[in-house]
Amino acid sequence: MKQRLQRKLKILVGLAILAMAVAWTGQPLPSSHAAIANSPAGASAPVALDSPGEQGFARVAHAVTPALVNITGSWGARPRDAREFRDRMEEFFRFPRGPHGPMDPLLEPWEPRGGGMGSGVIVSPDGYIVTNNHVVQGASELTVTLPDKREFEAKVIGTDPKTDLAVIKVDARDLPYVRWGDSSKVQGGEYVLAIGNPFGLNSTVTLGIVSALGRGRMGITQYEDFIQTDAAINPGNSGGALVNVRGELIGINTAIVSRTGGYQGVGFAVPVTMAKPIYESLRETGRVVRGYLGVGIQDVTQLLAELFSLEESKGVLVSDVAEESPAERGGLKRGDVIVGYRDMPVEDAVSLQRMVTRTPIGTEAPIKVVRDGREKDLTVKIGEHPDAMKVARAEHQESTSALAGVLVREVDTQIGRDLGRNRKTRGVVVTSVLPGSGADRAGLSRGDVIREINRQPITSLLDYEQLIAGLKEDQRVLLLINRRGASLFLTVKV
Repeated sequence: MKQRLQRKLKILVGLAILAMAVAWTGQPLPSSHAAIANSPAGASAPVALDSPGEQGFARVAHAVTPALVNITGSWGARPRDAREFRDRMEEFFRFPRGPHGPMDPLLEPWEPRGGGMGSGVIVSPDGYIVTNNHVVQGASELTVTLPDKREFEAKVIGTDPKTDLAVIKVDARDLPYVRWGDSSKVQGGEYVLAIGNPFGLNSTVTLGIVSALGRGRMGITQYEDFIQTDAAINPGNSGGALVNVRGELIGINTAIVSRTGGYQGVGFAVPVTMAKPIYESLRETGRVVRGYLGVGIQDVTQLLAELFSLEESKGVLVSDVAEESPAERGGLKRGDVIVGYRDMPVEDAVSLQRMVTRTPIGTEAPIKVVRDGREKDLTVKIGEHPDAMKVARAEHQESTSALAGVLVREVDTQIGRDLGRNRKTRGVVVTSVLPGSGADRAGLSRGDVIREINRQPITSLLDYEQLIAGLKEDQRVLLLINRRGASLFLTVKV
């Protein structure tokens, strides 16, 4: 009796395992997609699937990997190139480690010829490839190797270091390519696959989920809107594809955060909502054109919300308005709090930066601000971003310490020129901050120019002394400072 029960139990377990295996692997590829995956080299088709489902991971991998390439390059034997190679490793790992452990400065690779640099994604049948800027930066020669072993010399079409993206091209036709997806529809928790060439292991596929969306303030690039994923990303994956369960490209794998130099479950990909317009701009013009507002901005903290008569700490505070900028012509003023942009709510400085840079040049953009406690509607014609300026310096600073330990003096003409201002900068310049003092903890630094106290302008040392003398103990004080040409509000408790 006992043996019969054991046999029945084994049969039931076997049937359950078989059912799970069928559910996981899914159905065979439809005939049309089977033709794509098994077509001879040179057949051109977008490698994407029409039928989604977690059970189709094998089909997705089989369809997409033909369009994932390995990128290698060469540099001349110059010390500067060795430093650039090390810097690329530091940028990828966030600290100086290479793919084989800590990098000894005495053993820097002076001539890394033929080594695997990274990955790329073919996005058109005529040979256009999207990858990371740090994968191709500084290379004198580039070689692209397809999974079918074909090799091509590649040329750089354009790069955008501010997003760490690059477009290169090979002279070929009818290549397999990955279809663009829509990362704006991606949701946290959905399955994704990361495909690339980690450690030179071509066509490696890893599975994970979308851990988070809209990651910014990571310090990886100037413009950040990353998709975070726990799909394994390792050295060599840079520039590879992050695809959804339909085989559509939703991101370009770019960086990891790691304490060991290897995969620890935190990877970042540039979403295609950012990557595709940059690809199109680089392909058509060789450069990237971004929208420009011409303001310095910072997040609204709870203390700033109270001082600016706001009901909640949302929106962004305008700390500066550039002369002759679209913002100035549109009527924006320092102290305005931007709460809406093109009928979309503005949550913080990073979100506004994203919206402005993606706005087409010449667009008449409605902007809602809070000025002196009242809402006001403005319209600004978005301009083209100057190469030497930042659209929005999303700086964040808050202080609850006093100004004790600060020495100041009036700003002279030379200081004004050093600050890069078109007109003489008014205020007092901080010449010394006592280490460990309240001012030091507040974040004030030598060279900061205090321009306003509680919205009152400072034109001389006498103005400063009079305003400071009138402050009361425990009073919250609003300071406007100029730091290396950028204006910033600070909140200080006396």
